[in-house]
Amino acid sequence: MSASVRPPGPHPRWPVISFFEYRRDMAAFLERAAREHGDIVYFKMGPQDVYFLNHPDYIKDVLVMRQQNFMKGRALQRSKRLLGEGLLTSEGSFHRRQRRLAQPAFHRHRIASYADAMTEYAARAGARWPDGEQLDISREMMKLTLAIVGKTLFDADVEEEAQEIGEALATILNLFNAMIFPFSELLEKLPLPQNKRFERAKRRLDETIYRIINERRRSGEDHGDLLSMLLISQDEEGTGSMTDEQVRDEVMTLFLAGHETTANALTWTWYLLSQHEAEEARLHAEIDEVLGTRERPTFEMVERLRYTEMVLAESMRLYPPAWAIGRLATKETEIGGYTIAPGSLVLVSQYVMHRDPRYYPAPENFDPERWTVEAREARPQFSYFPFGAGARRCIGESFAWMEGILLISTLARTWRMRHVPQHPVELQPLITLRPKHGMLMTVHKR
Repeated sequence: MSASVRPPGPHPRWPVISFFEYRRDMAAFLERAAREHGDIVYFKMGPQDVYFLNHPDYIKDVLVMRQQNFMKGRALQRSKRLLGEGLLTSEGSFHRRQRRLAQPAFHRHRIASYADAMTEYAARAGARWPDGEQLDISREMMKLTLAIVGKTLFDADVEEEAQEIGEALATILNLFNAMIFPFSELLEKLPLPQNKRFERAKRRLDETIYRIINERRRSGEDHGDLLSMLLISQDEEGTGSMTDEQVRDEVMTLFLAGHETTANALTWTWYLLSQHEAEEARLHAEIDEVLGTRERPTFEMVERLRYTEMVLAESMRLYPPAWAIGRLATKETEIGGYTIAPGSLVLVSQYVMHRDPRYYPAPENFDPERWTVEAREARPQFSYFPFGAGARRCIGESFAWMEGILLISTLARTWRMRHVPQHPVELQPLITLRPKHGMLMTVHKR
């Protein structure tokens, strides 16, 4: 098909309208575009050509088979303002090197060693909850997962400052929309209030991260954790170790990615369970059976907590923590009979694909039975990709699955949560899929 032929899509008279519609409700815009225009949708956001792909084969093309034809999209490129050249934002040989250095921290035997810390922190968090009180479970999960990432990957105790760090991260994420606005590179140089808030939040995060790095460098100890691996690593020629700034970028990336996504997944899971008592009862029954007389699960129990895993998988289907992926085409690429020119932005969305009725009948329903072995095998591979795919697939996927299962089973062993009915539940699709107003829930001891 000729390169001049565009796929169908919304074509407003003024292209900037697409940008404002997309920015106002990004997930809904893409969901509507796929429903009305099909598996390949074309639209413009200002001067930018955008192709939205919503078929497992096309997603595989972009993220796996022809991933070399694409680079990170504008959203993550702009994230360098916070993350620097970390795993999420770096490209090419530098990204491959950094991933290779970090990979051992996520090997199975290493992840198994994190299990006790995860359940200990979860039990400690639950012990502080007053029975019958209303809590913002979103904030509670953020504090919990941040403390766990600090301890397991960097052997740092940040539990006391977790709320302050979490608030700084929340400030930055809430400003993220402005960072991808056209001309934002120019706007960020102005003394605007939002720029001052961003810089204050970034300084607060850097304060903690550089303190952790400096303390470890002074001690000279190898703790066998990710931070030690980064500090003792050599460059490709073996001429020197990573600078503090390079280490900072990786630590910042993993602080954000390692706690934000899991906290959101858990928050949505508690919300869904509070709306589906039969599934919640089955979850509690499995946990009670597997744990027996134990208060907390162990690493060895994870593979037996099969229904707990199914609940988490279904929660991430409905509310995937990373809800969309953007790639910029660096080479002319044909997908689905259309030619995508270099410089075009290609979008794929876990949120939209995971709710496609072709693969998930009654897609709005919460149904953990979708994750039996038979049901999984009946669906195309890339109809579900909460952790991305290809060379850029989330390095912490195994970490996240284990953490999610262990934290759900630890907290649900003791607690039942109920969404406060008058509290609004609304999506906030930024880098991650947060509940816009938090998640106010009443916690009840079982």
